[in-house]
Amino acid sequence: MLDVQGLRVEFRTRDGVARAVNGVSYQVHPGETLAVLGESGSGKSVTAQAVMGILDTPPGKVTGGRVLFHGRDLLTLPEDERRRLRGARMAMVFQDALSALNPVMTVGDQLAEMFTVHRGASRRDARARAVELMDRVRIPAARERARDYPHQFSGGMRQRIMIAMAIALEPELLIADEPTTALDVTVQAQVMDLLAELRRDLGTALVLITHDLGVVAEVADRIAVMYAGRIVETAPVHALYERPAHPYTRGLLDSVPRLDRRDGELYAIQGMPPSLTRVPPGCAFHPRCPRAREVCRTEEPPSHPVADGRASACHFWKETLDDLR
Repeated sequence: MLDVQGLRVEFRTRDGVARAVNGVSYQVHPGETLAVLGESGSGKSVTAQAVMGILDTPPGKVTGGRVLFHGRDLLTLPEDERRRLRGARMAMVFQDALSALNPVMTVGDQLAEMFTVHRGASRRDARARAVELMDRVRIPAARERARDYPHQFSGGMRQRIMIAMAIALEPELLIADEPTTALDVTVQAQVMDLLAELRRDLGTALVLITHDLGVVAEVADRIAVMYAGRIVETAPVHALYERPAHPYTRGLLDSVPRLDRRDGELYAIQGMPPSLTRVPPGCAFHPRCPRAREVCRTEEPPSHPVADGRASACHFWKETLDDLR
């Protein structure tokens, strides 16, 4: 359904050119959930914005690659054609629902607008569909609450409204950008359960962007791990959790608190991610990597096939794969 090939995005800044996305490639199949994982600043959200065609320009600019949606390159489509695709066939749930929703329109009117603009529905029919959507995402007293404004809802309820807006026209592809940020653990679980349920009911493919390994464990089919604008590992979810093939992925997994390990300090990856205007030569992760050797400092590792459906951009992926701690 979605085939991202060698995508590159740059930002012109006072400090120089920031290569926020540096040759990213991944595929998403119908009905599949792909989790895109990585620390803040790794390029996850910028990749999604480029796919959706909502990248702010300037200063951001797509400088290379292709984004194929059912075989059509979205990067070459006229803007009016891409606008018709957004909402109808592909949609996005944003990280900050309060900023994404219009503060001076009731949530019912904002949901109804999807049907009047894209489906030509009457105001009355659109309003009824908006209430149905709010019911579908389990907002209590949906008919009455449709008259409320975004600030009158809790963070979890606003995120549900964002999801309702995204699925209104039953798109084939849904991109969820950090949909559980700033929500408590219980509400996070409810939102993720809702996304998984809607994916099953609608058959929608889901790209889930997150930095939280715990969030993706139960819902993702595959994981793509990003670092400094590149994808450094891709794998089926269970294979990656059991035997990661990149030291960065290993570091992320070791950083997750575990109930079966109560002794010792919580592990943390040393150092900080690099500035995207000054990415180190060779492997971008080498200044923080416990396995780094001379070749890592001078040669950028290609994406090595590890197994069927798996790849790792590490010179010493075999050693990492065999590390069973």
